[in-house]
Amino acid sequence: MPPPCDLLVHDALILTLEPEAAPLFPGFVAVSGGRIREVGVRDPDRPLPEAREYLDAAGLLVLPGLVNTHCHAPMVWFRGLADDLSLKDWLTRLIFPAEGRWLTPQRVYLGARLAAAELIRAGITTVADGYFHEEEVRRALAEAGLRAVVAQGVVDFPAPGVPDPKENLRVAREFMDAGADEPEGLLTSTLFCHSPYTCGPETLTAAKDLTRARGLPFFIHLAETQGEVAECRAKTGLTPARYLDRLGLLDEATVAVHAVWLEPEEVELLALRGVKVSHCPTSNCKLGSGVAPVPELLAAGVTVGLGTDGAASHNRLDLFSDMALAARLHKVHRQDPTVLPAAQAVALATREGARVLGLEHRVGTLTPGKAADLICLDLQQPHLVPLYDPYSHLVYAAGAADVRHVLVNGRWLMKDRRLLTLPWPELASRVRAEARDLAAFLAGLASGPDYL
Repeated sequence: MPPPCDLLVHDALILTLEPEAAPLFPGFVAVSGGRIREVGVRDPDRPLPEAREYLDAAGLLVLPGLVNTHCHAPMVWFRGLADDLSLKDWLTRLIFPAEGRWLTPQRVYLGARLAAAELIRAGITTVADGYFHEEEVRRALAEAGLRAVVAQGVVDFPAPGVPDPKENLRVAREFMDAGADEPEGLLTSTLFCHSPYTCGPETLTAAKDLTRARGLPFFIHLAETQGEVAECRAKTGLTPARYLDRLGLLDEATVAVHAVWLEPEEVELLALRGVKVSHCPTSNCKLGSGVAPVPELLAAGVTVGLGTDGAASHNRLDLFSDMALAARLHKVHRQDPTVLPAAQAVALATREGARVLGLEHRVGTLTPGKAADLICLDLQQPHLVPLYDPYSHLVYAAGAADVRHVLVNGRWLMKDRRLLTLPWPELASRVRAEARDLAAFLAGLASGPDYL
């Protein structure tokens, strides 16, 4: 007889997200040593596997934890402070000044803790984050127990923690080296070059060389706006995608974030090079950036995942809203209700998101041997009754508030909507106090033209 497993989640409706797999009911997931040991359907003639802990999941929907392929966690500080502006004004009038003159390492850490609370409550168990003072983000996400790909931001102008741009790659290298020996495999430390218009060719190629030598993913905003494309053409004679290709940056470890303004030939170029794409539909809509050619990318064989972006351009770190918007947006944009069906949208937020981050061998499906990262949704809600198609409910009816339990690497981060790894009342109190200081700082900015 096998030894007892650590945890048995039983009598649930289970979506494994393995390709073509049917829902399992009444299903169970057995967890041992932080990994999935067994997934199956309960046999009424046989006892359930023995476990040290049981979770009766009757009335719950169990699926892999959601994978957020693009986030700027500390930007929760700026939620609601820079709305209804163009991307250029949003960055230059408010975001860049606040980042450069108000953010400190301590505030980055505190903001990342707030973001971690939001991510967990929204059922996001894996997040790819890119920002400055990213060592503080790494610390906060590790303490919260999340799985994360953390990327130090790189730009060619003074930035938080890197006042001299000549030091940007040294700081980036030290960040990667410091995170190289993360013991539990929860954290991956790499680089995020902000964009082709904030990083010169030498910085771009040197940063890519650093990640390539270590076999790490490389993140970059790409073709987010028409203005970016026009500026790149004026400076280089090429579109952003072709420019990065000329520099040798496009390969299977590159994650292109946004990828909105791509020509058909560039879609094929990304597919040829194996580039992955992080699709951020809410951010793209709110900033008026445009609609990414996701159906064409998928048809070409490009791996696409969903990202929230930061809370300053999304206002929520909530992939349920992004699943819903992505499915609806591409239908209306193509005037075709069959585009991006619900099951595919859920795959983008789980299995395909894991592939974008190079973590498909660890997470994204409920498969024996993979890490025990799963979430449980409460189906006993008026808006989720009756239930005919669980994928449809996940995309068109469910929301982050329906997530009841969250497990990462076999550890509960939330049970019955209660955060277990973060002291929420104390955290909220500290954030509110610091936010008053930020509001005063921004009021001072508005009275002076030095940042314009």
